[in-house]
Amino acid sequence: MKKKFKISLAAQILIGLILGIIVGGIFYGNPKIETYLQPLGDIFLHLIKMIVVPIIISTLIVGVAGTGDMKQLGRLGGKSIIYFEIITTVAIVVGLLSANIFQPGAGVNMNELSQGDISKYVTTTEEVQHEGPFDIIVGIVPTNIIQSMAEGNMLAIIFFSVIFGLGVAAVGERGKPVLDFFQGVADAMFWVTNLVMKFAPIGVFGLIGVTVSKYGFSSLVPLAKLAILVYATMLFFIFVVLGLVARFAGISIFYLIKVLKDELILAFSTASSEAVLPRIMMKMEKLGAPKDIVSFVIPTGYSFNLDGSTLYQAIAALFIAQMYGIHLSIGEQITLMLVLMVTSKGIAGVPGVSFVVLLATLGTVGIPLEGLAFIAGIDRILDMGRTVVNVIGNSLASLVMAKWEGRFDREKMKNYFKEDQNLA
Repeated sequence: MKKKFKISLAAQILIGLILGIIVGGIFYGNPKIETYLQPLGDIFLHLIKMIVVPIIISTLIVGVAGTGDMKQLGRLGGKSIIYFEIITTVAIVVGLLSANIFQPGAGVNMNELSQGDISKYVTTTEEVQHEGPFDIIVGIVPTNIIQSMAEGNMLAIIFFSVIFGLGVAAVGERGKPVLDFFQGVADAMFWVTNLVMKFAPIGVFGLIGVTVSKYGFSSLVPLAKLAILVYATMLFFIFVVLGLVARFAGISIFYLIKVLKDELILAFSTASSEAVLPRIMMKMEKLGAPKDIVSFVIPTGYSFNLDGSTLYQAIAALFIAQMYGIHLSIGEQITLMLVLMVTSKGIAGVPGVSFVVLLATLGTVGIPLEGLAFIAGIDRILDMGRTVVNVIGNSLASLVMAKWEGRFDREKMKNYFKEDQNLA
């Protein structure tokens, strides 16, 4: 019997990516192409947003109710925040060192650069800056969970799900039908996820086609040094920094990337971490991290553990300073690092989060905000790379927390590895 030929999801997404680049290049500068291609990308992203909230709520409630240990959950939360803070700080330091060593903004002629429109980010930044220092903490507690679900307020959703899960565990046998219901919801939503992913190649084709038709490749030329440095530094961070962390968790960073290859290609193509959230949660559980740890750590990391974004923000800040010929002292760079550590937390759901964080940060060390307009044209290209780093960082975080808690199932990982070898 002949074996049926099947194209893997990764290959399908790559085909969609290549076709999107070709079509976008052919119709570069033609505004009509966006009319036809943007809906394809939007439909896919809407499908992802549609399934993310039900998956997080159901898996977190099932995981927490299954554990039912308030002390254990509190310990996990504390350890996660410490880990996120350490790793994002390292990412900022790596970004600052890279920009200081290679000086990407030195000698750049601003007259050769086109300026993008950043007015919408300025408005968002003003709204964020009006919030007090404790507003993020207050915002974690929802006044209306339905509204938080509609707005995709991840921290509020996590808070409610944890409290509800503890409540289900506390009522014992009476909570079993509720637990069974949410287990059923989780199983059904993961089936829906696999269905939605069939549309991924078409969504990628639309999103990348629009990007290339808008900006082309000419926008990359004057800022090639910045783009190359950002990607090179991200690769260093993945294979050296996260590679060392992965060794602590007892897994090779190369194997983790192999496991996540489909999701990384999709994250890169769409520049959306949300697009792969359901699937990386499934895979990290199969790799040996318990359900309650995966369903708590990964969604929380989407707000507090944006390694790729913070690394990029550090490089971009110094690039603009160097472009304007502004020398930042060690003290000013430490100030920049501390401000980035604070402003990058808790606003992951804000559109154009990296620009918003930079706009809220640059003024504190005297860097002209208008400098951001010069890099707006290649932000989408750089966003694709930093999304990949964010996904790897958050996937790895769940394994690290499982190991730190002494609950990492090495046998499960070995079985997954064997299955993977048999399929190869």
